[in-house]
Amino acid sequence: MTVRKAVIPAAGLGTRFLPTTKATPKEMLTLVDKPAIQYVVEEAVAAGITDILMVTSRSKKSIEDHFDRAPELEAALAAKPELRDQVVAISELASFHYVRQGEPRGLGHAVGMARDHVGGEPFVVLLPDDLMHHSSPLLRTMIAAHSQTGQSVVALKRFGPPDISLYGVAVPEGEPDGELVALRGMVEKPAPADAPSDLAIMGRYLFTSDIFDLIDDVAPGKGGEIQLTDAMNALAAKHGMYGVVFESGRYDIGLKPDFLRASVEFALDRDDIGPAFAEWLRAFVRDMP
Repeated sequence: MTVRKAVIPAAGLGTRFLPTTKATPKEMLTLVDKPAIQYVVEEAVAAGITDILMVTSRSKKSIEDHFDRAPELEAALAAKPELRDQVVAISELASFHYVRQGEPRGLGHAVGMARDHVGGEPFVVLLPDDLMHHSSPLLRTMIAAHSQTGQSVVALKRFGPPDISLYGVAVPEGEPDGELVALRGMVEKPAPADAPSDLAIMGRYLFTSDIFDLIDDVAPGKGGEIQLTDAMNALAAKHGMYGVVFESGRYDIGLKPDFLRASVEFALDRDDIGPAFAEWLRAFVRDMP
């Protein structure tokens, strides 16, 4: 089946960016002049996704407003048609839908809430803390891998110790064949000495609808959370699963240094501000004490 639906879990509190996230959703933090979550939506749309479900919470209404029409603003921009068209285009990127996660019960629970909307179709899950550069073919590669294998696919990136213990780690069946590797399972945040590989699971997933029954079977862990990794382990064992290994283009914008790096690199990519900003940045670095 064609992969046309995406799920974006966006219900988290964003405590690492307090005090800003006390009143502003972390997904709405701006890189240059665009909220982070819009970059994620544009990534999905560029890969052929036409339908997006966002899993939000009661503090995230500004996300819904951002992707909705704004008639008053559009009218005020009548004399600035280019800017008006830019504002209107946001609401036309895809078909947007929303469901609220009433209590923080983990990523597995958030993905499980998409069952009624997704139905029996394959779908992608994009974590908004993981931002991909617009030049990255990762999501398109994952969709192609699903078309080839018919199975679920997860994004993998190599990390050495001690960083590998910060992630879920894949248990591969042998070495990757190019970018693609079959998986037997995964281990959540193992000690470096116990890691089954150097392949860490990143925030891009493509699931068949089999994942939903397996999420339902997961026993709640600490804090009553439903771990997505547990359901993925069962999925790999029961139905098979693949990983796509990639090297570059990812920013973990849940971390302040990566958020700043993404802001700088995205600004440098821009034709309208990049050259002047690069000139200033070179001078700034040159004159640093």
